[in-house]
Amino acid sequence: MRDYYRPLVQHGAARPEDAVPLAGQALWFTHVEVLSRGREPSVVVAAELPADQLDRLSRPRAAIAGLDMAQPQIMGILNATPDSFSDGGVHSTVDAARAGAAEMVALGATILDIGGESTRPGADFIPEDEEIARTRPLIEAIRAETDALISIDTRKAAVAKAACAAGAGLVNDVSGFTFDPKLAPFCAGLGAPVCVMHMQGDPATMQDDPQYDDVVLDVYDFLESQIARLEALGLSRDLIIVDPGIGFGKTEQHNLELLRNLSVFHGLGCPILLGVSRKGFIGSIGKAPQKTARAPGSIALALDGLSQGVQIIRVHDVAETAQALRLWAAVR
Repeated sequence: MRDYYRPLVQHGAARPEDAVPLAGQALWFTHVEVLSRGREPSVVVAAELPADQLDRLSRPRAAIAGLDMAQPQIMGILNATPDSFSDGGVHSTVDAARAGAAEMVALGATILDIGGESTRPGADFIPEDEEIARTRPLIEAIRAETDALISIDTRKAAVAKAACAAGAGLVNDVSGFTFDPKLAPFCAGLGAPVCVMHMQGDPATMQDDPQYDDVVLDVYDFLESQIARLEALGLSRDLIIVDPGIGFGKTEQHNLELLRNLSVFHGLGCPILLGVSRKGFIGSIGKAPQKTARAPGSIALALDGLSQGVQIIRVHDVAETAQALRLWAAVR
């Protein structure tokens, strides 16, 4: 029976002699929770872990496109869509996107995630030529004015190819490289950093009735298998980011289970991206039906993720998140 190891993360300058740094960060751990299928969790000292697993949890992550993965990074959401669940239509013109990108970077975003196809629950498929027409002009305009890392949020190889030619430097695939068989080989051939996200189903159907044997371990296994696939194609693990896909084919309870156990994903040896901004369960639990009123709940979850060692947080509310992050860092 396979074991999975969730570091019980701590922080502070005073630490025991047997403390292990978490992914090269200032966070550390001395114990891990051992998770497995069909068996109650247990806690063991970190020194009892297999050497390869302890190394995966502790070794520093390589920089992604020059960004230090030992420091929290903010990814600002900039959708070139008329129908995204929260900000549809806001940045759909070149001028609006250019202004929005400049503002996000000035406020603290180090990554700009540009998408041309809505992935909200129930969203329709967008043809690749339309998606390219939405995203390429925006990327070209933004690239001309900022050195920030531009991410293309797409599951289609043709869109990624056009975006990278226009200046994007990261491919963020919500399907985890399961939708378009050409996308993974393209990214591997280019040597481009990627983000592998877990999604059960597709945007049109993902929230109909999501089911898991064990949501945390099922998502872990999927991400691990896709990392292995990308490595087999020649893409270095140092260029791979993982995202458990909060809200993508998950119930409220699934989302909470994943959020409680985020640190287990450090066992994959990759930086972790957390995207919870303005999600529906924040509205229901936080009693905020208006999507634009969900910044407090989004920030609360982002900071909890950072306390578990998440390296990248994907947000709509850059200014508010950056302010919270600065205070969080100052206290620590």
